[in-house]
Amino acid sequence: MSGRRIMIVEDEALVAMMVEDLLTDLGCEVSGSFGAVGEALAYLGDGKPPLDGAVLDINIGGEMVFPVAEALRAKGVPFVFATGYGALPRKGFEDVTVLSKPINFGHLRDAVHGFGHAA
Repeated sequence: MSGRRIMIVEDEALVAMMVEDLLTDLGCEVSGSFGAVGEALAYLGDGKPPLDGAVLDINIGGEMVFPVAEALRAKGVPFVFATGYGALPRKGFEDVTVLSKPINFGHLRDAVHGFGHAA
């Protein structure tokens, strides 16, 4: 897992910092942490080095993160959702791992490990 480049999309600063700390503990490089869907999409379209994965909060300030998920999927970048909600509110993402908040370190570790086996 060491050196994997991971993007975070999370609008709650404390949660974003916690996820960043967990990823750093796993040896990952956080390539960007974004609190808005538009910021994350701009980053993805900016020709940055390729990502190895992403952790996406589903609801970003009242806006759903699905456009970011679709952009990541189009680039072949694996991702997981993180949410305080029970069920995933959109069809088409049934195959994506959903981590419940507060995020469990072991579950995040397993998800990041799985990034190495995704397309």
